[in-house]
Amino acid sequence: MQLTKQQIDYCMECGVCTGSCPISHELPTFSPRQMIKRTLVDVEKDVLQSRDIWACLSCSRCSDRCPVGIDFPEFIRSYRQKAIEVGNLPSESHQGVFQTVSNIQAGGLQQDKTGWAKDAGKISEKGDYFFFVGCAPYHNIVFQYLDLNMIDSAKDVLVLLNKLGVEPVVSNEERCCGHDAFWSGKEELFATLAKKNVEVIKASGAKTVIFLCPEGYSTFKEHYPQVVGELGFDIVHITEFLADKLGDQQFTGSGEPVTFHDPCRLGRRCGMYEQPRDLINLVPGTELKEMANNRENAVCCGTTAWMECSSCSKTMQIQRLQEAKEAGAKTLLTACPKCQVHLTCAKSNTDIDVEVKDLYAYLVENL
Repeated sequence: MQLTKQQIDYCMECGVCTGSCPISHELPTFSPRQMIKRTLVDVEKDVLQSRDIWACLSCSRCSDRCPVGIDFPEFIRSYRQKAIEVGNLPSESHQGVFQTVSNIQAGGLQQDKTGWAKDAGKISEKGDYFFFVGCAPYHNIVFQYLDLNMIDSAKDVLVLLNKLGVEPVVSNEERCCGHDAFWSGKEELFATLAKKNVEVIKASGAKTVIFLCPEGYSTFKEHYPQVVGELGFDIVHITEFLADKLGDQQFTGSGEPVTFHDPCRLGRRCGMYEQPRDLINLVPGTELKEMANNRENAVCCGTTAWMECSSCSKTMQIQRLQEAKEAGAKTLLTACPKCQVHLTCAKSNTDIDVEVKDLYAYLVENL
């Protein structure tokens, strides 16, 4: 918090953050700059009681453009624990099922996270590589109504890893990475999950952890060291891993025009823009059409941490789909499970003729 307070003092009140914020475009009353000013007046009676504290997507579009480098997502997150303590709670999506999943994984839950993997490919109990699956097995149950089998992404990643001769560890003891708990202000829950995951990974003997979900990757990279100290193993996102090693594989392609939606966590939070595009370009004949807002200027999929999904979120998602269509793409590829869910959900209520597809499904289909 001390760094945040120092940053506040440097705020130039230039308004770049508000002009960059996708929420501000849809909710004129929301402004990152004004939120900062409000904390200087009366935090307890204003910000902590305000619904605005939950509106921020933590997409980092504002902080990336801030001339003095104020980390607004961290600034707003730091007040959320206090907001909960005074009874100001977020609106949880899907009846709070994912918050419940995070809570029960912090205990002694026994779960089957390897059944799907044994059917999809080869895995190990111990080894140099640990495949951090994340919450895909739980997502798979919830999103059947969208005709989405979320576990397919993990299966496709396992197929690609096996093609490279990697038989990773997949563990039943792995827990939720804690991303949603962290950004929801539940710091104690986040710390519990982080410590459990690090213990499980170290016990496997893994030297490198491979992530499918950008949120898990960014959480381990940015926030785990604050809780557990030095991790003791390397972390890599699957796009980075595959881009470095998959070039020798043979792909076929139809030449259909596609575009890529940059996930906020993979792009702005972790600086990975080219690796997914390098993978797409491995498919012969691919026409990669860039949307008007791409890379560091990409727009968030509209909601985060399974909370505050609203008409504002839907407007952002539909605009993103329309942007893909205007770019001339037939398919919008994404490397984030949540982006896939949110954009697919929005598409189900429109007649926009753009297919939303997981990047790894696209690669396996053309392998």
